[in-house]
Amino acid sequence: MLKALLNDEAGFIVSAELVLIATILVIGLIVGLSSIQHAVVAELNDVGDAIGSLNQSYLYTGFSKEKSFGGGGGNGVAAYTRGSAFNDTVDDCDNDQCDIACDVPVNEGPKRR
Repeated sequence: MLKALLNDEAGFIVSAELVLIATILVIGLIVGLSSIQHAVVAELNDVGDAIGSLNQSYLYTGFSKEKSFGGGGGNGVAAYTRGSAFNDTVDDCDNDQCDIACDVPVNEGPKRR
């Protein structure tokens, strides 16, 4: 019975095949997820560029109301509101203008005791 158990290799082939198939699937999955990650980052970069290219400037004028004094006394200002304006300038990272800056690699210094 021990000799039959040692010579029995029926399950070994299936197990090795499953390990090989699982390895290939995992490698393919990693490559696929990496491609998805790059595509998502590219699309989010496009969204950021679209938001950065929006012109958010605005302008509104003021208004006033004149009041007249009866009997030819002249006119005066009853109420007024001032206008306002905002000019949107280019921000630091609008449309891929900013770069990720990395320092030059530096060797480690001597270890102190």
